[in-house]
Amino acid sequence: MNYTDHVQYKSIEGKVAVISGGASGIGEELVRAYVSQGAKVAFLDFDKDAGQKLADELGCMFLFCDVTNTELLKNCFETVSAELGDVEILINNAGSDDHHTIDDISEEYFDNRIAINLRHQVFAIQSVIDGMAKKGSGSIINMGSINWMRGRPGRVCYSMSKAAIHGFTRTLAQELGERGIRVNSLVPGAIRTPKQDAMWAKLDPAAVNQFVELQALKFRLDGSHCARLALFLGSDESCGCTGQDFIVDAGLTLN
Repeated sequence: MNYTDHVQYKSIEGKVAVISGGASGIGEELVRAYVSQGAKVAFLDFDKDAGQKLADELGCMFLFCDVTNTELLKNCFETVSAELGDVEILINNAGSDDHHTIDDISEEYFDNRIAINLRHQVFAIQSVIDGMAKKGSGSIINMGSINWMRGRPGRVCYSMSKAAIHGFTRTLAQELGERGIRVNSLVPGAIRTPKQDAMWAKLDPAAVNQFVELQALKFRLDGSHCARLALFLGSDESCGCTGQDFIVDAGLTLN
């Protein structure tokens, strides 16, 4: 039985949900989960082929978007609002955790990493708050990472971006709370995806098993573990939750 058959969130049914980076990995699992709950889903991605294939399979909306292009990003939200209605659930999932050291960072690379992992979240939120405020409700979920919490080397720009997401999530929860908008961050641990498998196969295959050894729970996490929590945060069942980091890491940050 699929995990989405276990619980049905009636409050998600019929709501307009937008997910960035939805064509693969965790994002694809988020798209599948929200479609399964009857949401009107639109997802953004720069991979046209994978995005269109998934949209055709699930019967939802796909919009090509390079999230570093702020004008294009805003246009995508205008299209969603025109065709589906005001966005009620926003999941800022797009990002990239490419490895790099402090010695490798150029000004151009730095700007690009911040744009991919941080800047677009701000402008995506800016694009939906008026519609949410009109309804007096809305749920914004910013995807963080435990990487900055663990202080792991090799991803300076990524850690910087994800730490910033923690900070601005708390600030926006205060700023938007009076309009009925909730803002939380979902913080994944070592999530198994095809991209992650390929990356670790090149870098350090042994590290895959080390994740399980360090976790309190002794199994590999995948995108479904994030999607389960994302459904809860998008639903009215989490109506009292805002400004919080919700960690899905099987206890990895306990070490």
